[in-house]
Amino acid sequence: MSTTVIIHIRNAEPILAEIEELPQASDLLITLSNPRQRDGKDLMFLERNVVTVIWPIAEISFIEILPGETAEEVVSFIRE
Repeated sequence: MSTTVIIHIRNAEPILAEIEELPQASDLLITLSNPRQRDGKDLMFLERNVVTVIWPIAEISFIEILPGETAEEVVSFIRE
């Protein structure tokens, strides 16, 4: 099952993509599926038909993990 993430690359705009598993501390590379801009547009530096890229972890500042379809809804009570 894939997880949707936002990859923040040094000196570049963030990339929205899916990953199969979160990277481990010992990983040097990360495999991204369906890389795109956050608004869904194609990335200018990739060919149009590219569906998977392998990126070096050293170039990544941080990774945001977006909630998926299986994420539980948080129910809170509001006093009126």
